Amino acid sequence: MAHNGFDVEFTPLDITSDRSIRAAIDELRERGERLDLLINNAGVLPDAPIGADPERSSVLHTDRRCLREALEANTLGPLMLIQAALPILNKGARIINLSSGMGQLTEMGGHYPAYRLSKCALNAVTRIYAAELGDRGITVNSVCPGWVRTDMGGPSAQRDVAEGVETTLWLATMENPPSGGFFRDKAAIPW
Repeated sequence: MAHNGFDVEFTPLDITSDRSIRAAIDELRERGERLDLLINNAGVLPDAPIGADPERSSVLHTDRRCLREALEANTLGPLMLIQAALPILNKGARIINLSSGMGQLTEMGGHYPAYRLSKCALNAVTRIYAAELGDRGITVNSVCPGWVRTDMGGPSAQRDVAEGVETTLWLATMENPPSGGFFRDKAAIPW
């Protein structure tokens, strides 16, 4: 399918299912596809909608189901997808994990514990993969897009989707990208 001058093909993928991840990678491999760029953009905010009663999103009231849902989608899914995609990643490939400032240890606050923990853990996954894939010429970074007007971010979010994707596009297209970093607004930010 052509879209905006690009040839686009879709492969269904449930980031929380190892079977779905393997099937998607197998499909790409069978078509002879190789990857130069892998962007892990899936994410859930199961704690409570932003702006909801703060008690609903408190660590004092969170439960295992909520924690598991966030960790499965936001942390374990990207970890397993990267692992499965390694055989089809080209030398010099780039992996970009969409994280959040809510997962920064330096600015960690209260509320939304499942989301915060899962994004903090995703940042650790980024650092681990960056360390282990550096000798293959593969870069791995985390990006905080900011609070973006999406289904998850809601209509009150400060940024539109075009603003939210700017740093991801910058890392995806820059010459000699860094690896093992956390970025927002095209600049490194603390973990």
